[in-house]
Amino acid sequence: MSILLGAIADDFTGATDLANTLVGQGMQTVQSVGVPADGFDPGEARAVVVALKFRTNPAEQAVADALAALAWLQDQGAEQIIFKYCSTFDSTNDGNIGPVADALVDALDTSFTIACPAFPQNNRTIYNGYLFVDGVLLSESGMKDHPLTPMTDANLVRVLSRQTTYKVGLVDINIVKQGSAAIREQFNSLQSSGFRHAIVDAINPADLMSIGEALDGMKLITGGSGIALGLPENFRRTGGLSGNTDAILPLASGRSAVLAGSCSITTRSQVAAAQLHWPSLSLDPCSFADTPERGAKEALAWVDSQPSDAPVLIYSSADPFVVAKVQKTLGRDKAGDLVEETMGAIAQGLVDRGIRRLVVAGGETSGSVVTALGVTGLKIGPEIDPGVPWTETINEPHIALALKSGNFGAPDFFMKSLAMLP
Repeated sequence: MSILLGAIADDFTGATDLANTLVGQGMQTVQSVGVPADGFDPGEARAVVVALKFRTNPAEQAVADALAALAWLQDQGAEQIIFKYCSTFDSTNDGNIGPVADALVDALDTSFTIACPAFPQNNRTIYNGYLFVDGVLLSESGMKDHPLTPMTDANLVRVLSRQTTYKVGLVDINIVKQGSAAIREQFNSLQSSGFRHAIVDAINPADLMSIGEALDGMKLITGGSGIALGLPENFRRTGGLSGNTDAILPLASGRSAVLAGSCSITTRSQVAAAQLHWPSLSLDPCSFADTPERGAKEALAWVDSQPSDAPVLIYSSADPFVVAKVQKTLGRDKAGDLVEETMGAIAQGLVDRGIRRLVVAGGETSGSVVTALGVTGLKIGPEIDPGVPWTETINEPHIALALKSGNFGAPDFFMKSLAMLP
């Protein structure tokens, strides 16, 4: 059976977030880790989300990775493609959203696409082209201090225009509120006027459903996971999708651990909450920069010294001024690479010790952990908090994984996630 919908995600937590949305709308979905190798079988899935890790890579590498994923999805018969990025539009003036979107437009032999990172369920809304996070402009949110992709401009038309040589237009909320026919008409008007991209406003889930209906037949869509809310219904309406799918809790048993690499305000509050309940260890990359393997070795020795009947928390999350100090000492790229490689090595050590339940916070950290563990694909389980489901690895050993975007989840997310498992 060929797939209907193919997605390319620029990080691992974003891929899981999108798969969670599609499953929630009744579309059986499988997530692959990297471009699937020969023999990868999506089974009865009607959507496949290819999880990549190129959000902060050089634009040329990001484009190459995305095109490789596109080629595989086209071979599986995908009728529509989503390029999924973060609901906070994480990027720099050099990319990677614009360059990847342009490359996909060209490869699909089309001339127009949209950009809509809105996710109202997690308080990401777009109004007159401006992205708001938790009720404030993106440029006034915690994203302004992001260590890799600081977002200092909330106007997405301007942000995307700096990443592409093509014209970027806007479908504002007044059009969106008129419904799918008006939205589609505005798409056609912008396309005929030479615009390649259009930022689309959305302030609630009903807006996203209208936008989704208007996207029926569009070859390429770009946005956050919210843009997928209305897409399964398009396939259902035309008879391509029938029935429903139930998300099942992973059965992996054993000890639990949390690895937190995100430095977002949200993750830092979650770390603080978990520290009141569980043993915790803070990673200081400056202390093992000269011998990187020591960081994982010492962390795992600490795990071995803890009571075996309680989860453990290992985190590198820190306040912006601490992160800035580390980056000044080690260099931004080295500091980030050192932490991610160490988290991956720690995850390997934890699994070697029999730990089968892992919660991971942060897109880059999740990518490093999943790669280090050799995960090839994930089955999507029930939602923990908006945008974050439990998953279970397809390959052995079966591991329950909750991959959380740094900005997602309630303060008690870590405790809540583990309490869900039998």
